[in-house]
Amino acid sequence: MKIAYVGAAPKSPGEVERRRNLLQKWAAPGTTIEMAYAKEGPASIESMYEEYLAISGYAKNMVRLESEGFDAAIVGCAGDPGIDAYRELCTNMLVVGPGMSSFHAAALLGRKFTLLTVADSMIVSSYELIHKSGLASKVASVRAVNIPVLELALNREETLEKLVGIGREAIDRDFADVLVLGCMSMAFLQVAEEMQKLLGIPVINPAKAALKLAESLASCGWKQSKAASYVPPKLSTGK
Repeated sequence: MKIAYVGAAPKSPGEVERRRNLLQKWAAPGTTIEMAYAKEGPASIESMYEEYLAISGYAKNMVRLESEGFDAAIVGCAGDPGIDAYRELCTNMLVVGPGMSSFHAAALLGRKFTLLTVADSMIVSSYELIHKSGLASKVASVRAVNIPVLELALNREETLEKLVGIGREAIDRDFADVLVLGCMSMAFLQVAEEMQKLLGIPVINPAKAALKLAESLASCGWKQSKAASYVPPKLSTGK
């Protein structure tokens, strides 16, 4: 099985390989991971404006990957930017988003989940994505860590400490019984397991959730329904 991760390129080539290696480590035997980074668009996504800037570059990669025979692609942002468009464009390749994948995993593991997003600027759009996922009744809250995406890894321990503190507040004040990390840079910091031990509840890593859902659905031969995600008319007719 061939699965691609489609996102914005980290500044360091070493970080690209580190992330690919993590995804490959988490993947099932027989799954091959490829990183497909957009050459255009923002280096990180912390607003709806940046989400829209990223979509064109992601879409071009989705079309290419389907033509190359990939079984599935993961949107490389936990806000799932542009996922409806990619599902329209791709007929033979499954497309999954880490945001929706994580929400559904959280809903299976508890009664109410809290999403830990990266910034206050993403709180409203996070609620909208949860509602779009059909899981509005399962959300306890959305809380922001307010550390810029490109700075999350500068001091891992400080980031972990802040995530744990906000997670505790979500448990105590919002009655959350599952936490979801709302950023792929958080996912690749590998803090979810440590948070679980410290907080005593499940913490969903969106990179793992998307990968495992992609593997599961693709292995069953399932893709997005074209009765829901129509091929754009101008593309289907060639006009």
